[in-house]
This record gives sequence, C-alpha cells and structure tokens, in this order.
Amino acid sequence: MLPATYQLPAALVLVLCGVVACFFGYRLFRIVLAIFGFILGALTASSVWGVSDTMPMLVAAGVGGLIGAGVMYAAYFVGVALMGAILGAVTASLAFQVADKEPHVLAVVFCAVVGAVASTYLQRYFLIVGTGFVGSWTLIVGAMAAVGNRAGLAAAAAASGSVWVPYPLDPAPGQKWVPIAWGILGLLGTTVQLGWTGGEKGRVGRKKK
Repeated sequence: MLPATYQLPAALVLVLCGVVACFFGYRLFRIVLAIFGFILGALTASSVWGVSDTMPMLVAAGVGGLIGAGVMYAAYFVGVALMGAILGAVTASLAFQVADKEPHVLAVVFCAVVGAVASTYLQRYFLIVGTGFVGSWTLIVGAMAAVGNRAGLAAAAAASGSVWVPYPLDPAPGQKWVPIAWGILGLLGTTVQLGWTGGEKGRVGRKKK
C-alpha cells in the first residue's frame, strides 16, 4: 500500500512497466524481473506500516523495492518460474471472474504450479507469452488506477489519512470487458515480441542467411 496522494504517480509507473514488459519483455527480461521485484518488494514492505506513518511507509517501500529488485535480478531461473506462476494465477482468477465466482484457492495454486513447471520446459517462448500477458495485465491495472484517481477523491483520501491499496488480480470488479481487453493486448504484445522486439531467437522462424 502507498499514501493516497501517490496513487496517480504509482499508477503511471505501473503503466510504463506494463508497456516495457508487454512489448520488450523477452529482450529485457532481467530488467523486467528487477521492475516487478521492486514493485512486489515495495508493496510488501510498505504494508507493514499503518496508514498514518507516511514517511516510514515510503522508506519501507523504497528499501523493500530495492531488495526485491536485487533478488529478482539475480535469481534468473527463479524469476522464470515465478513469471509462469503469476501467469497461471492470473489466468485462473480471470476464469473465475468471467464465471461470476470467487476464485478457489486450490485452483489458483494448481494453475500457478502448472505455469511454473511449464515455464522451465518452454522457457524461450513461455517468456515471450508470459511477459506479453503479464505486462498487458500490469498496464491495465495501472490504467484503471490512473483513471480512478479523480482529484476530489484523491484529496479526500489524503485528508483522511487513507492509503491506496492496489488489487492486481481484480482491478475492476464486475467489468466483463477487462478479460477481453487483457487477451487482446496480451496477444498484441506477444505478436510484437515474436515478430520484432524479441530478436532472432524470439522469432517463430529465423531469417535465412
């Protein structure tokens, strides 16, 4: 969580990170790992503090983010498995959302495990697909947070000492268009990486010399 006044800047950062991961994830995978490690570390560390501890919350977010980025950047193979697990968990959550049901914990865990295992066997193309779809989902989460940041609501939240808590698996409850937009954007990002930004090793068919 972060102070409510930081919602819009944080949302714009998520949008930028989503664009990088979605369209350049394979080529810049270590950088993408560091980015997502920073986000996860910052959100985890900042949640330790109360809503009134603005400065400690920000310091904890910075320190936790740096630690998370360092760990994820160094642990490449762990990051590959984690990318698969995240993609599996998000897919399971959206499947339940489309069916208007609450995500079952065991189903989400099972899909996360399947995604992690699959990523180790199909690493190259799984990374392209994984970063394409995880990046597109991050972009959507950031965009939804930015759009929801109305000036009056942000000022009221800041005055009351509240914080902004992102909900990465369900940024827009009840909005049926979100999974559709995610699928289209994820396919677009995957296509761009396979055809252009993924490099020769990322292409479906290599160019003949």
